[in-house]
Amino acid sequence: MIRIIVALLAIVTLPVSSHAADIMGAGSSAASPLYKKWAEAYKEKTNMTLDYQPVGSSAGLKQIKAKTVDFGASDVAQSATELKKENLIQFPSAISGVVPVINLPGFKAGDLKLSGEVLSRIFERKITRWNDPDIANLNQGLALPGKDIEVIVRSDGSGTTYNFTNYLSKLSAEWQKTYGNNFTIQWHKELKQVKGSSGIVAEVKKTPYSISYVDYNYVVQDKLDFAKLKNKDGKFIMPSAESFAAALNASDWKKSGNFEETLTDKAGPKAWPIAMGTFVILQKSAVNLEKTSATLKFFTWSFINGDHLVGAVDFVRLPDAIQARVFKEMTTVTDSAGKPLNWTVQ
Repeated sequence: MIRIIVALLAIVTLPVSSHAADIMGAGSSAASPLYKKWAEAYKEKTNMTLDYQPVGSSAGLKQIKAKTVDFGASDVAQSATELKKENLIQFPSAISGVVPVINLPGFKAGDLKLSGEVLSRIFERKITRWNDPDIANLNQGLALPGKDIEVIVRSDGSGTTYNFTNYLSKLSAEWQKTYGNNFTIQWHKELKQVKGSSGIVAEVKKTPYSISYVDYNYVVQDKLDFAKLKNKDGKFIMPSAESFAAALNASDWKKSGNFEETLTDKAGPKAWPIAMGTFVILQKSAVNLEKTSATLKFFTWSFINGDHLVGAVDFVRLPDAIQARVFKEMTTVTDSAGKPLNWTVQ
């Protein structure tokens, strides 16, 4: 892998500055723990500070398009048409998954089984009690409580919401017709709406008999209970690094580099059905040469030196072949005259 990186960086061998510029990023709240972990390690080596604001994927995209931050972060890939229109580049930084989390007294993580069809009906408020026959049929032998299901959702523009509703849209034609797939959803009026991944965690913890969805790293770090999900092969799967990687391996990411492809509802007995990538978005023509170069240095250093930190915050590192595509994409950033930037890692 190091040989690939060195070859790709051979065209950018002159450092812009001996002093690392501080950089600003904004976007995905799900990816915030990863970027902050990388930033802590990088600061020890370079004294560079990353100011990252976990404002949600939708807001992050707006800020990079408005050129008010050095990079945006989103859990949803932009289309090639949108990238060209806005003169942007994007690349994935890691893989994770969206997990249905529950606060169900007497149940521990993985006890409850759910399917995409049943999930869609819960979030549509067509299933309103935990002992509904549709849930009971998936959980024979479990004593389900006759309690109302308290459904909690994101109010802000969220890549986690996008991937969650993308999955529901694939499993339920009714969901697709009524609610669709987007960063923000016109939720049923009875659902409780909160802002941010941290808001979801706090609300689920204090609300018995609740259900919501959140990125896997929050599940692990905040010790949330969750449901198993039935995948495309009919297997009930636990969320894990292995199951997210299985979904990635069932996609065309490695073969074609088509990062626009979502990783939801992939085939394979071990594939988690709501896997997702998280992405970095940059202006293709640098607004500030020093800060753009510092941003490229930061992510290059993180890919070369930070693989072990990806797992430490419960994400999955990108395979070598995909990392190589990422480095190649990073070298396409230019100055305002179209000349490739000169930058190196420290």
